[in-house]
Amino acid sequence: MWTDQGATRRQILRSAVMASPLVAGIMQPMLARGSGNAPDALAPHAPHFTPKAKRVIFLFMTGGVSHVDTFDPKPKLTTDVGKEVKFDHPEIKDRPGYERIFLKKPQWAFRPDPKSGLPVSDLFPHVRGCMSDIALIRSMHTDHSNHYNATLGMHTGSFAFTRPSLGAWVSYGLGTENANLPSFVVIAPAQTYAGTQVYASDFLPGAHQGTLVVPGAEPVANVRPALPANRQQAQLRALERLDRRHLGNRDGDPALAARLRSFQTAFGMQMAVPDAFDLTRETDATLALYGMARGQTTGFGWQCLAARRLVERGVRFVELVDTGSSGNWDSHGDMMDHERLAKNVDQPIAGLLRDLKNRGMLDDTLVVWTTEFGRTPFNNTADAKGREHHNWAFSSWLAGAGVRGGTAYGATDEHGMRASEKKVHVHDFHATILHLMGFDHEKLTYRHGGRDYRLTDVRGEVARGVLA
Repeated sequence: MWTDQGATRRQILRSAVMASPLVAGIMQPMLARGSGNAPDALAPHAPHFTPKAKRVIFLFMTGGVSHVDTFDPKPKLTTDVGKEVKFDHPEIKDRPGYERIFLKKPQWAFRPDPKSGLPVSDLFPHVRGCMSDIALIRSMHTDHSNHYNATLGMHTGSFAFTRPSLGAWVSYGLGTENANLPSFVVIAPAQTYAGTQVYASDFLPGAHQGTLVVPGAEPVANVRPALPANRQQAQLRALERLDRRHLGNRDGDPALAARLRSFQTAFGMQMAVPDAFDLTRETDATLALYGMARGQTTGFGWQCLAARRLVERGVRFVELVDTGSSGNWDSHGDMMDHERLAKNVDQPIAGLLRDLKNRGMLDDTLVVWTTEFGRTPFNNTADAKGREHHNWAFSSWLAGAGVRGGTAYGATDEHGMRASEKKVHVHDFHATILHLMGFDHEKLTYRHGGRDYRLTDVRGEVARGVLA
C-alpha cells in the first residue's frame, strides 16, 4: 500500500475528514464497514407500506412543558383553585414541605383558533393560528418523572437502558435520499438531558447515528473546500485512476474499494453542507415568517429554517432541541419562565408550518412537537409560583403528512391530573409516528444479542384517531 512517511492512505483520509463531526458522522461507518461489496447502510429503502410522510421534523421542548398552561384548558382547575387534594405522586412522596398539596390555577387565558375552534393558551398565539393543520394529543403519559429517564424514553422507547433513538430507527428503515448529507441531523445549541444518547444509534449501524449541528457562524466546522471545486474534482479523478489500478492488482481489496467511494462522498459533502446552511438566499419575507433578522445564525428561528432546508435536500429526520440561552422549560421556581420560553419558539414553529405548507412540503413532511412530561396541576401552596414534574399527563402534537388536522385526541380528567380518555403512552406515540412513515412498528426490528429489538419494545398501539 502506498505510504507517505509511514502513514497509510487510510490514516491520511481519517485525519483529513474526521475533523468535522458532520463528516465523521457519514464517513466513519463507511470506513469501518470494510467491504466494497457490502450493502450501503444509507441507501434508500422501501418501508412496509406506502407512507404518508417521507421525512420528520421533531421539535423537542426540553424540561417539561405545562399542559394545563398551554394546550389542555381546565376551567375546573380555576374554579377549584386552593382545593386540597391527595395523590401518591412520585414527585412529592416523602418530600418535606409537600405533606399537603393544593390545586393551582393556570396563569394564561385560553382562546379558540378561529378555524378549528381548538383552544390554545396565550403562550402560543402563533401556533394557535395553525391548529387546523395540527392533531393535538392531550392524553400523553410516560413512565418516569425524572428528566433523564423521561427524555431517554421519549427518544429511544427505553427509560433505563441505552437504545437506538427514534431518528436512528427512521434512518435505518428508510436510508437517505441524499448521499452527501446525513440521514439524521440534530440541531441544538447544547446537549439536553441524557446527552448524546437521545440521538445515538446504539446497536444499529453507526451510519444511522444523529449528526449534531450547533447553531452559530460556522454550524459545521472544517467542511468548506480548500480548493475550487473544479480543481479538487480533477485531483480526485486523477487519484481515482491510480487507486483503481492499484485495486485491480489487489484482487478487488474491499477495504480499498470502500475508501475509493469515501473520497467522492467527502467531496460531495463539501458541496452540499455549506449550501444547506447558507441562508443568505432566503427572501426577507421568509426570514420574517420565522421571526429572523438577516444574518442571524442562532435562535430557534434559525433552527427551524435550517431544518426546512435540510429536509428539502433529502435528510430523513431532523430534530430541533430547544436548549437556547433562555434555559429550558423546567419551571419549578416560576411558571412565568414559560412566557419567555414560549415567545422564543412560538413564531418560528408557526413559521415552519406555514413555510412547509406554502411550498407543498407539509403534505409529505411530519412535524412532531413534544416534551418529556407535563407539570403538576398542584403545588404545596395554591399561590406557589412554579409547578413540579408530572409524568401522569401531558400534551404533544403532530402536524402535516397523514395527520387529521384541527382535532384533539384523548383527554385528561377535570383537573388535568391524569390521562383519562384514549390514553397515549410514549410507545403508542412512537408507533403512530412510525406508522405515518410507512412502518409496522412490530416489524421494524434489528437482531442484536440474540433477540430482535424494536423501538416500541413489547408495547405500542397506533393512535388511529389522529390519522387522516
